[in-house]
Formats: sequence, C-alpha cells, structure tokens
Amino acid sequence: MRITRLDAPGYERVERAEDPETGLVAFISVHSTTLGPALGGMRLWPYRSEDEALDDVLRLSRGMTYKSALAQTGLGGGKSVVIADRDQKTPALFEAMGRFIEQFGGVYVTAEDVNVTVDDLRAVRRSTAHVCGLTTAEGGGGDPGPYTAYGCFLGIRESLRMATGSGLEGRTVAIQGTGSVGQELGRRLAGEGARLVVADLNEANVERVVEELGAVAVDPEEIYDVDCAAFAPCALGGVLNDDTIPRLRCAVVAGAANNQLLDEERHSEALRARGILYAPDYVINAGGIVNVACELVAGGYDEDVALERIERIPVALREIFAAAEARGLTPQAAAQHLAETALARGRPEAST
Repeated sequence: MRITRLDAPGYERVERAEDPETGLVAFISVHSTTLGPALGGMRLWPYRSEDEALDDVLRLSRGMTYKSALAQTGLGGGKSVVIADRDQKTPALFEAMGRFIEQFGGVYVTAEDVNVTVDDLRAVRRSTAHVCGLTTAEGGGGDPGPYTAYGCFLGIRESLRMATGSGLEGRTVAIQGTGSVGQELGRRLAGEGARLVVADLNEANVERVVEELGAVAVDPEEIYDVDCAAFAPCALGGVLNDDTIPRLRCAVVAGAANNQLLDEERHSEALRARGILYAPDYVINAGGIVNVACELVAGGYDEDVALERIERIPVALREIFAAAEARGLTPQAAAQHLAETALARGRPEAST
C-alpha cells in the first residue's frame, strides 16, 4: 500500500492511500482533534476524479468537527472516502482500508456512511480496532442511519414550528434521497400526518417509499419545484446553489445530507433573502454521530443515553435561530460561530 501525506492548510492530517492489489484508492482527512479523536464515517462513491474525492473528504471532515462540537460529543472531526462503485466492494478492499485507518493510531475512528454497511465495517475491523457502528451484539450501537433520521425528524418539526407556528399534520415535506436515512425519515414524518413527495435516482428506493407510505414520486430534477412546507435534502451535498435556491417553494430547508450549501456564506444568505429558514445540516443531522459517540463513553453503549442526547437537537436549533436573529446572522453563520467558540474553549492554550 502506498500512503501519501497531503498538504491541506487548516487540517491536521490528510492522506491518500492506493493499494493496487485490492484496487483501493482512498483519502482520510482529520480536520481537528481539539475536542477528541476525529470520528467520521466512511463514504464509498464513484467520484469523477481524485480532486472531487479530496474536496469532498475535506468538506465532510470539517463539517464533522463542527457537528461534534455543537453536539458536545467530546470528539473531533474526520472523514474517509473510497473511490469505487458499489459493485466493486470486496472484503479485501475494506480490509485494506482498515490497514490505512490503523496507521492513524486511533486519531481517526470510522463508521458507516454512504454505500458502507455493517458487513463492510466488519471487514474493516479485521485490520483495525478503530471502528464504530457495528451491532449491539458486537459492542456497537448499530447502523447510525435511523438515529440520523430521528434527529432530522425532530429538527424538521422544530424548524417548521419556528418558521410557521404549526406542526407536521397535513403539511407536505419534499424528501430528496430515499436511501436508508430518507426512508426512515419518511416513516417518522408520515407517522405525524405529513404528506410526502420524494425523489431519488434509485427507482427501487422510490417505489418502496411510495408503496409503504403513500408518497408521491417526482423526477429527481423536479423535487426543487415542489410546493411544500419543508424541503429535506437527504442525498449528497452541494444541492443548494445558484440554480436550485430560486426554484424552492418552501418555508424551511432541513435535511440529513452533509454540506448542503455549495457555498456556505453566499447560499445561506440567498436562502435568508428568500425568507426560507435553513436548519444547518451539521446540527440537524447529528443524530448518527451522537449515537456512534455513545459507543466510546465509559461503560459502553446505552441507547437510552443516545436518544436523550439526540433529543437535544431541537434545543440546539432554537439556540441557533435565536442567536442568528439577535445578531443579524444567517443560521449557518450563527452555528459556525457557536462551533468555533466551543473549539476555542477546548484548545489547550485556552486553559493556560
């Protein structure tokens, strides 16, 4: 395996690995360990180029730092990406990825993310102990996806209450992305009386949600035009941009995807200019990382503790919305300020 250290200003450690024997090409980014080990999931995706993969892992790891800081997990921010399609997955590939993770010596801890399952992590675990997200029988907290969905559901409900003064009953929510998180989010929303409009490139996922929950399916490109109370991005990042924001017909944007804003400052301002309340993604989608972090506490994983912490997400959103209004900021800017304040308090020089 060939491992190369990359120069990335503002990041503690970024490396690229290539293993010709297994076909592995991957990046690990450790953005910050100020508050603890850098925890963040492993994403497998057929990136169009290595530059695109590197940009994604950098953005994702930075988001994980802020997510953990605001959720008070006691952890830092990191992420890993593997350049591959789902049909290229093999145990050997993930064992090689485990060797890559192992040489970080516990500074980076991985878990599930897009296209990576518990079975895949078992293969990773054969090469390193620095893995979370395995089943409770194996000492883990299980797939973090349902917990991400639960936190997102709570956040959508709170954001709608703040923006419109009413709840989910009879309201339409447009879900972009009906993978495991989007599906579970849809179940919770439908359980509170919401009407669902959904879109996904995977037709089987869409059909499942339509059949189970009575959702209305639209073409993936049309999801931005749906007249709805809340738009919930639950797929990949960068979907809120110059092209899509003018098309939105919603009161709230609140979803589980990471890095939803293509340009954090400019596009958060564009949403505010349109009167759309934005729930910062690394706040509303923190349920998964909170659940995983509970595997690392003294005494081991306790689901009741995890759920109690996830249920603080609406409180965090209220604080951010209030801070944004008081200071004339967007919610994104307010969340970033609060996260950076938490990081500043945690730096060793802050206590000297």
